[in-house]
This record gives sequence, C-alpha cells and structure tokens, in this order.
Amino acid sequence: MKQFLIFIKKEWLHIWRDRRTLFILIWMPIVQILLYGFALTNEVKNSKIAIFDQAKDDASRAVSNRIAASRYFSLVKNLHTYKDIDATFKQGKIRMAIVFPAGFRNDLLHANHAQIQLIADASDPNTANTLANYATAIINDYQQELNQHQDLPYTIQVQVRMLYNPELKGAYNFVPGVMALVLMLVCAMMTSISIVKEKEIGTMEVILVSPLKPFRIIIAKTIPYLLVSLLNIASILLLSVYALGVPIVGSLTLLLAESILFTITSLSVGILISNTAKTQQTAMFTSMMSLFLPTLLFSGFLFPVENMPAPLQVISNIVPARWYFIIVKAVMIKGLGFASIWKETTILLGMTVALLGVSIYQFKTRL
Repeated sequence: MKQFLIFIKKEWLHIWRDRRTLFILIWMPIVQILLYGFALTNEVKNSKIAIFDQAKDDASRAVSNRIAASRYFSLVKNLHTYKDIDATFKQGKIRMAIVFPAGFRNDLLHANHAQIQLIADASDPNTANTLANYATAIINDYQQELNQHQDLPYTIQVQVRMLYNPELKGAYNFVPGVMALVLMLVCAMMTSISIVKEKEIGTMEVILVSPLKPFRIIIAKTIPYLLVSLLNIASILLLSVYALGVPIVGSLTLLLAESILFTITSLSVGILISNTAKTQQTAMFTSMMSLFLPTLLFSGFLFPVENMPAPLQVISNIVPARWYFIIVKAVMIKGLGFASIWKETTILLGMTVALLGVSIYQFKTRL
C-alpha cells in the first residue's frame, strides 16, 4: 500500500510540475465551457429584417413597431419596391423581409381579412422556420388584442406551457452537452498520453520492475487526474450557474456523483488509448478524433438521437457522453432523482468496468 501511495504522489507531482499539462487540465475546461456556453445556442436573436410597407397606415405601423421592438429582430432597412427585396437578400443584409399590402388596415377592419407576407432566407431552413414562427406569434398577439372586445363564435385558444425552461434559453440544452464534451476530451486526452509518455522518456522500465501489479499501476495513474477533474467539475458547475444562468434544480450531491462516475469512464477511455498507442502524438490524435466527433454528434445535444437512422442510433449507445447528457439534463434541469436515471448510471458503470478490464488486460509488462 505504501508503494501505491508513493506512486500516486509521484503522478500528482508530475502533473503540477508540468505547466502545459496543468494549463490544459485546469484552464482549458473553463475556457471551453465559457466559449461553448455562449457560442453554441439555437436561440435566434437580433436577426436583421427589412419591411416593405405599401399600406403605411396605423395597423401596418403598429405591427411593424411590435416586430422591430422584439429582441428577436433588428430592423435594418425599409424597402420601397419588390425588386429591393431580392437585391437586399442577395447582398446578405437581411434574413427576412415582411411585406404589407396596400389597404392593409381597411382589409383588416372592413373585410375582416388581411394578409402579411413573410419572406425568409431558407438557405438555413431551421433559422428561417424559427424567424417565421417568431413573427407569426407577434402578429397573432396583435390580432388577439383587436378581437378581445368582440364575440367570435367557436374560437379556440391554445395555451402553451414550457416545462423546465419557460424562457426557452438555449443554455439549458447546451450546458449539459458541453459538460460532457469538456470532461470527456480533457480527461481522456490527458490520460491517453500518460503511459505512452513513460515509454518515450524511458521511465516505464523502472515502473515495470516495481512490486506494483498492473492493476495498481493503472489505478495510481488515474487517481491524480481524477482529483484534478474534481476541480474541473466544480468550476464548470459554478460557471454554469453564475455565468450562463443555468440553475441546478435537482440534487447537487447526485449530480456530483454522476459527474465523478463519468469522469472515471473518460479516464478509462484515455488509459485504453494510452495502452495501445506507441507515441504521444498518436495517442493525442486518436483521443481527439475518436472522442470529439462521436461526443459532438451522438450525445444528443446538437442533433436528436431519435432523428438519426437506426444504425447510427445503435452506434450512439456506445458513446458514454450520450448517457451522461441524459443524466445531467434529468438531474440539473428537470430536478429528477436517482430512480429516473438508474438505467443510464448502470450503463456508465458497466462501461467503466469493461474499459478498465480491457486496459488492465492489454497492459504490457514487457517492453
């Protein structure tokens, strides 16, 4: 046991003496959570629009002012002809144009029917659809105010209630995904070079002749990185709450325990890569290519897994970040307990045991 603790101390001192490693382990997660947390969002704000108002009456101006005052839109130009619409789109100055026909107010009040044309740039279909929905909602609100003093038969009113995220903030979805991405990359990337680095600098021979068994050597190498990862988890949660405005609704203890479990899973992946790689560059490249894209694509925080083809859905099951993403959303956003995430926890635990077992089996006691 004494040799085991000495080996852990040796790894711990090695981390703190290597300033580049220390920077990657501590400061990179902070930079990544801030960068991804503010940059990755599906919210549409301050989208540039243009208005072609042929009516120029009280009703068209009232709708235009409501749309322009919304935080979703920014009015950059008033158009005068239909030709200006196409030209402005081609210049890339706007994402949507709103057209009011002549006699808009008269048609609305006397004919009880008026039209507004929304022309959106569908080269980005998701953004175009979102902008059209925002504008339609603003127009419908104006219409309801006009009709509130009139008795309209067979009127259906739809009440929408958004659970867990009433303000529809994109950070509520992206923060759990970014947590999974940062922890997976940093933990796996740094441990992936730990064993292969010993081989390159020639200290692996000393380790192999020590009385420690392969199991203890691997565990001793992961414990210091686990301790540093605890600091990363704490900093990520603090930044999520106080910088990105994402509250921890559920149990903080449960969230920390699940994060530690996912960290151990990530460390196990890194150890497995380190056992098979021959150089530090190979280990680093393998960890980046084999973990970054699968975590980004198959975890579910950028693209819903349910929308993927069946073969890709099967592949996503072996990506640890997918299960951790589900856990963080359930605990942190929805406030659920362990009874709701026992399945995902069991899967992560099984992955950890399997990865550690394979790493110990592949650990070579002879160079």
